[in-house]
Amino acid sequence: MIVFSLKCTNDHVFDEWFSNGADYEAKAGGGDLRCPECGDAKITKAIMAPRIGKAAAEPAPPCAASGCGGGACAFANDF
Repeated sequence: MIVFSLKCTNDHVFDEWFSNGADYEAKAGGGDLRCPECGDAKITKAIMAPRIGKAAAEPAPPCAASGCGGGACAFANDF
């Protein structure tokens, strides 16, 4: 699945989900897309900012056999 930011000729911008890029092309070319605000069928892709995820954080070091933080671990009794 992919989401595209779309725009009608009246500059209404909205998001729509598609199976892939070809699905968007087929629906746009067939007139199957309509602006939810005004019903306009002339829809184009709007300028989109890339959605780049953050790098994964380093995992926390494992707890020592005697417990975390000298027994001050809030989760020590959960296991």
